[in-house]
Amino acid sequence: MTMTSAFNETAEPRRDLRQAMWRGFRGRCPHCGEGRLFGRFLKVESACSRCGEDFHHHRADDLPAYLVIVIVGHIAVGGLVFTETEADWPLWLQVVLWPSLALALSVALIQPVKGAVVGLQWALRMHGFGRKPLGGER
Repeated sequence: MTMTSAFNETAEPRRDLRQAMWRGFRGRCPHCGEGRLFGRFLKVESACSRCGEDFHHHRADDLPAYLVIVIVGHIAVGGLVFTETEADWPLWLQVVLWPSLALALSVALIQPVKGAVVGLQWALRMHGFGRKPLGGER
């Protein structure tokens, strides 16, 4: 039994995954690298202002938040364990430092990570990014 796709896989060239994710990480259109990806802090534009690429069908959902939790958790817990075993920092300093660092890193990373996820989806033609149904219809 073979599976057939309702999409024409050979009609479009491959997209550079690293470049698309890097452009998204920087908040730029994964297609042209010029237009803005975000209209507000976490609100993805409906289309690129430069090349017209549609973004309205992206599905980043919770993946960016999960990735930020993993990244920040490794940094904060690693730093906490290191300072507990190798340094003699006062408790008040650690109580202030680690939650503040976790909050600052989370806010700083959430938009770039979401942009990279949108770039990943664009490069892999997920969720309607560039896939054309067989027969040329949209």
